[in-house]
Amino acid sequence: MKSVVFAARTQRELLRDPLSLSFALGFPLVVLLLLTAIQANIPVSLFELDQLAPGIAVFGLSFVALFSGLLIAKDRTSSFLTRLFVSPMRPVDFILGYTLPLVPLSLAQSAVCLAAALALGLRATARLLLVLVTLLPTAVLFIAIGLLCGSLLSDKQVGGVCGALLTNLSAWLSGIWFDLSLVGGAFETIAYLLPFAHAVDASRAALCGDYAAIMPHLWWVIGYAAALFTIAVAVFRRKMTGDKG
Repeated sequence: MKSVVFAARTQRELLRDPLSLSFALGFPLVVLLLLTAIQANIPVSLFELDQLAPGIAVFGLSFVALFSGLLIAKDRTSSFLTRLFVSPMRPVDFILGYTLPLVPLSLAQSAVCLAAALALGLRATARLLLVLVTLLPTAVLFIAIGLLCGSLLSDKQVGGVCGALLTNLSAWLSGIWFDLSLVGGAFETIAYLLPFAHAVDASRAALCGDYAAIMPHLWWVIGYAAALFTIAVAVFRRKMTGDKG
């Protein structure tokens, strides 16, 4: 219940910044429209919708890390959390309070992306719902990354790490724009040691109905998400103890 009450306050903070919300929802759509237009004017299959749409949905979720990181970093720098640390809330209550409002935001962002793909010609199937389910662990992954960064860094530093670095890292090492096997070598190996390429492959497998291929990729994402979420709670607990002292 404490987490739910704190989550309601976090949701209000999110809604106070409609410009950032609009950018997070709109920028992936712009990329989707641009690449679809490019595909319509080239003779080779480079950006087919059934491959592109799940990738753009994953890319869009990287902006959620920026939201979660900025929320907790701003609360730290404003001493808001320091005042709350005298309450009976535990570190996991705080982290859940930041996470809960961001999950429906992530789902809404992914749904908007897939709806745009439908308007552009993607075939409507029940598997689109499965795509949304496979994107849930990816959403938690990016939320956890943001929470960890927000617990360690200032709001300006979070903007650089989660805004510029993470979005580019997740874009280039996920195979959204090109097949990673075309580069191969150490680049492909490193990409598949990270969760981003697995997130894209899992969502693509869900969309094309290759059910056996979903979980081998999704377990990577779930493992990373669980580990980062646990680390975020531990780091937040240390910060909380230090501020109380």
